[in-house]
Amino acid sequence: MPANATVVIWHNPRCSKSRGTLELLQERGIEPAVVDYQKNPPGAADIERALQLLDMQPRDVMRKGEAVYAELGLDDPELTRTQLIDAMVAHPILIERPIVFANGKAATGRPPENVLAIL
Repeated sequence: MPANATVVIWHNPRCSKSRGTLELLQERGIEPAVVDYQKNPPGAADIERALQLLDMQPRDVMRKGEAVYAELGLDDPELTRTQLIDAMVAHPILIERPIVFANGKAATGRPPENVLAIL
């Protein structure tokens, strides 16, 4: 990987998959920019960019088991992409973690080894 390439991880230190992905990167000598996305939530444009890089739809990166998912009725098929993204902006706990960005690509760390493909 080029020395000037930046690796970014949307991280939740309380999540074992997120910690495992961060550790995997560090074991390979990569010190990513760590963004605790719950303390510094991404905006709608950031989430849209992540979805495009992942080639996924909003619900593909949403934590459907979170209470707020049910409370907000986010399983409603009538909800638009924008409405779902706005829900993730307002409630970042809904974002499945971690997401790693590198080399103009993105990958989810579920399992952590998934991110190796974009390094």
